[in-house]
Amino acid sequence: MLRSSGGLLLLGLAGCVGPEIPDVVSGEWGGAHLGLVASDAGADLEFDCASGRITGAVRPDGNGRFSVSGTQTPGGGPIGFGDGAESRAARYDGTVRGDRMTITVTLTDTHETLGTFTLVRGASPYVFKCL
Repeated sequence: MLRSSGGLLLLGLAGCVGPEIPDVVSGEWGGAHLGLVASDAGADLEFDCASGRITGAVRPDGNGRFSVSGTQTPGGGPIGFGDGAESRAARYDGTVRGDRMTITVTLTDTHETLGTFTLVRGASPYVFKCL
């Protein structure tokens, strides 16, 4: 009887283990209005009519939270001569657990939040291209 109780205890504890938190976010992540390709060198982001860059590794803490600096550049379609959009400083705050990531993008000069996005590792992004 003790053996079966011990087995039940182990099964119960197995249900308490949460999704894995990576040391460094890597790979391709996609969702509505945002795609992210990350490595230990940083990440490239593709938004609807914009792009972004994170210049260092995204390293979540023990709870899966991260906050990293980068840039956000409006545009995404043909740009005429002299019409180049300037990159703006941005902060990327979020959480990652298992194959799910939530990320909020904020322009640091105006503190304007551009949006909060939910991404899935290995999923294709659904972004709109501007013309």
